[in-house]
Amino acid sequence: MRYFVTGGTGFIGGHVVRQLLGDGHDVVALVRDAKRAADLAGAGAVLTEGDITDRDSMREPMRGVDGVFHIAAWYKVGAKDAKVAERINVEGTRNVLELVRDLSIPKAVYTSTVAVFSDTHGQLVDESYRFDGKHLSEYDRTKWLAHYDVAQPMIERGLPLVIVMPGLVYGPGDHSSVRRSLVQFLQKKLPVVPKGAAYCWAHVKDTARGHILAMNKGKPGESYIIAGEKHSFEEALAIAESITGIPAPKRRVSPGVMRIMSRIMGIMGTVITPPEEYHPETLRVIAGATYLGDNSKAKRELGFEPRRLQEGFKETLHHEMKQLNMPI
Repeated sequence: MRYFVTGGTGFIGGHVVRQLLGDGHDVVALVRDAKRAADLAGAGAVLTEGDITDRDSMREPMRGVDGVFHIAAWYKVGAKDAKVAERINVEGTRNVLELVRDLSIPKAVYTSTVAVFSDTHGQLVDESYRFDGKHLSEYDRTKWLAHYDVAQPMIERGLPLVIVMPGLVYGPGDHSSVRRSLVQFLQKKLPVVPKGAAYCWAHVKDTARGHILAMNKGKPGESYIIAGEKHSFEEALAIAESITGIPAPKRRVSPGVMRIMSRIMGIMGTVITPPEEYHPETLRVIAGATYLGDNSKAKRELGFEPRRLQEGFKETLHHEMKQLNMPI
C-alpha cells in the first residue's frame, strides 16, 4: 500500500512513517524542507515539499495513494497568535480532507486529540462526549473546530475518514512541555507540581501504532481514543521516582492558586513576556485540569494495547538520563 502522511517530521508522525515503512508500505511524506527531513528519506520515505496550508502543493503527491494520514498540527501552549493556530489546525485540515474527497482516496485517518474534551473534571469520557464550553487553550479550541466543524461534517457527507484521539503523548525524542517537565524533574528543577492535574498517558510508539490500526481496522465515520492509562501528574512523578531514585518534589500547588497565578501573569504579560511555563495559558491548562479519555473502544475494535506508564517511563527517563550524562 502507498500512504501520504502529513506531519512526518513531527513526534507522532515520524513514528507513523517508520512503522508504515517497517510494515512494508510505501510512504510519501509531506515536508516543508526536505533538507531537514533527511532521516525520513534515509528510512525509505519519499519526500515531497509542501505545506497543509497550500492545497496545490499536496494535490499531485496525494493523487493515487491508498490512504492518507493527516497528523500535522500546530501545538504550543502559551500562544499569542490565534490566527496561526486556526490557519494550520483548522484550514490546513480542511485543505487535506477536501483533497481526500476530491481525489477519491479510499480512506484517511485524521489526528484529533482528547484535548477537544477540555477539562473533564475527573471524568473518564468516551468518544460520544462533547464539550461546548470555553476552552483552556488555543490548541484545544482550534483542534475542536477542526474535529467538529471540519472533519465531522465531511464524515456526515460521506468522507471515508477515521478520527483518532491521542492523549498525553511521551517518549524518547519528544520536544514538548512533557519532556521539559521530565528533564526538570531529573535535574531537580521542576518549578511547579500542580495538584489534581491528570492525563491519559500514551507512549509515542503505541500512539503511532494506534494510527495504523485505525487505518487497517477502523470504521470510516468512527472516532477512537488512543490514549493510555489514567495517572495524575503527582502519580506520574511517583513512578518517575521509583525508576530513577530521584525524589519527587514535595511541594504541591492547588488549582485555586494556579488560577490566581494565571490571572497575575496575564496582567504582567501586557508588560513583559513570561517564560512558557509561566504563561497564563500554561498555568490555566495545568490548574487541576484533567484531560481524560476512555480507550475501551480502541481496545475492543482496533486491538489497541498501550504499554503501562511504568514501562514507558523507564525507557523515556533512561533515554533522557543518557542525554544528560547521568548515571542509570
